Amino acid sequence: MRHVKRAFDVCAALLVLMLLWPLLPLIALAIKLDSPGPVLFHQERIGQYGRPFRIHKFRTLVAGGEQMGSGYVLEMDDPRVTQVGNVLRRLALDELPQLVNVLKGEMSIVGPRPTLAYQVARYDGSQRQRLLVKPGMTGWAWIHGRKELTWPERIELDVWYVNHWSLGLDMKILWRSIPLLLRGTGVDSPHGPDEISQLTGGDIRSR
Repeated sequence: MRHVKRAFDVCAALLVLMLLWPLLPLIALAIKLDSPGPVLFHQERIGQYGRPFRIHKFRTLVAGGEQMGSGYVLEMDDPRVTQVGNVLRRLALDELPQLVNVLKGEMSIVGPRPTLAYQVARYDGSQRQRLLVKPGMTGWAWIHGRKELTWPERIELDVWYVNHWSLGLDMKILWRSIPLLLRGTGVDSPHGPDEISQLTGGDIRSR
């Protein structure tokens, strides 16, 4: 079944890239015209079995924005988000470069969202179960509130997904992701850095 999941990931990623290929250079141009800085945002994340990999996104913050303010926590009406970045985030178009991560086998279309190394370092034994599968572009926690959920809630849902995975569940998640993308809900976190740190009582921040 895992081989079927991988085959689906490759086919789906290639199909989306072929369909949206004309849109990609337009997004890149819009980012460059909107604010100075690179088109793409790259960052090390933790993947399956705790292996690090380099994630790719279209840049949605001002250049160097992740080093400002509340770090990787993006709050409601965050001033670091560019005008174009706000639109990209609402429609999840900033995630499109992650299709390259999917093709490389570092990510899946469906799975827990990839997190940062210092977040993973604070996981307890149960929470580390979310590392047993590849991180995904959408997932069980994603369709249940995206960033409106607290970190403990997200991780609990991710662990549930790992323990109940099936191809049928993946199809259900994909189907339920569509209206969420169209509505653009749950993009920004209403939880400040203090509340997000509920994960283990430390300073947990994620973009």
